[in-house]
Amino acid sequence: MYITLSAILAVSVATIAFLNQPSFGRSPSGERKERISKSPNYRDGKFHNISPTEQITSSKSMIGTMFDFLFKKVDDLKPKADLPAIKTDLKQFGRDEDVIVWLGHSAVFIQANAKRFLIDPTLVKAAPVSFMNKPFKGTNIYKPDDIPQIDYLIITHDHWDHLDYKTVKPLQNRIGKVICPLGVGEYFEDWGFDKNNIIELDWNENAALVDGFTVHCFPARHFSGRGLSQRKTLWASFLLQMPSRNIYISGD
Repeated sequence: MYITLSAILAVSVATIAFLNQPSFGRSPSGERKERISKSPNYRDGKFHNISPTEQITSSKSMIGTMFDFLFKKVDDLKPKADLPAIKTDLKQFGRDEDVIVWLGHSAVFIQANAKRFLIDPTLVKAAPVSFMNKPFKGTNIYKPDDIPQIDYLIITHDHWDHLDYKTVKPLQNRIGKVICPLGVGEYFEDWGFDKNNIIELDWNENAALVDGFTVHCFPARHFSGRGLSQRKTLWASFLLQMPSRNIYISGD
């Protein structure tokens, strides 16, 4: 059977269209790319872990890895029953209350010292296609409409299950500032966020937020990548230093 030129062209056009969805975002450029090139954690065109770390794509082809991820049968991979969960009305809390609410997967709502933080919210779509990365039942009960006004959105890295376009875009007018690792700010600028409201940090950098609040960016052992390219943006953990307590956010 011969593959016709028109079929190849159709597949190529479909692939380009798929990869150009807004949710993929764009690669760092301009001043941001220049800043990335000067990072001690960036060399040979990629960010690197402090300790040598083999990625899942290192021992076999990308296609083989994805095939195993999607189709290989693994025993006890999913819960046999829905996870028990209680949906909390996040808008009910007064600013004087300190709370931490798990929203599913890596998403967390934190209110402390009258400030609200939202961590890695993936409340709509954790993958570019609907059949991948489906949440376990009971962990998907929150939606963007449930989120109140947020002072700081913290994103630890650009993987789909931590940075969800269909979550953060509806929240745009309810987010004060975005805190993210170096390079990740490019997504938010591409999606229409004000660059002056993006706090982008390299490992071992910090930023004063308001009186008594400082965010510290620390290393994490992981990787990044949202499309075909890998490790073009940084991944990180964060420490929130607040008047009454410190909270560490590990990322992946």
